[in-house]
Amino acid sequence: MESGLSKHEEDYLKALFHLSVDPEGDGAGTNRLAQYLNVSPASANGMLKKLRAKGLVDHEKYGKPELTKEGRMIAIALIRKHRLWETFLYEKLNFTWDEVHDVAEQLEHIRSEKLIMELDAFLGHPKSDPHGDTIPDADGNFEIKSKLTLAEVDIGVSCKIVAVKDGSVEFLKYVTKLGLELSSKIKVSALREFDQSMTIDIDGREVNVSRKFAENVFVVV
Repeated sequence: MESGLSKHEEDYLKALFHLSVDPEGDGAGTNRLAQYLNVSPASANGMLKKLRAKGLVDHEKYGKPELTKEGRMIAIALIRKHRLWETFLYEKLNFTWDEVHDVAEQLEHIRSEKLIMELDAFLGHPKSDPHGDTIPDADGNFEIKSKLTLAEVDIGVSCKIVAVKDGSVEFLKYVTKLGLELSSKIKVSALREFDQSMTIDIDGREVNVSRKFAENVFVVV
């Protein structure tokens, strides 16, 4: 979908979408949107007015902004491009999973629909990106599934890493340093009542991890 919008406007639409589907959030209020994008509330308000004038956002005074159908489709198209580029960089150009995000942020604004269609076909129509997030299809369809965190897994249970919640460079480097990646199989060996930290077994090697780490790793059992 060719939006004809500026990079800045597209970033706002994508941010609104991410905040609207965040299971731990309560929607994309102006202040939360400003914090997410690291801008002032006044700047966020100004952009929301501009997007509303273009029919991409519904935003009543004192209410929470919501994407219109057209705004949502543009946001999903951006997310699709971003995640396809991340997959390409990771699988074909030897970028690590902590390096792909910043480059994909730039590439997602390329406007050639043919390029993205060919990229998708070249990659074999992948369903998820290097961080385990679902890639929308060409029609904008994708399922937002509820996920289980490592913190919710009981002692003695084995599981497999399928995604990470924290996509920051620092966190991804830490995960890599532990010798973990997507599809790594681990087992919860112990849980400490005092601080809820845990010991996990990685291929016979025991590693202690914090509660914060466990809450930022998604798994399937």
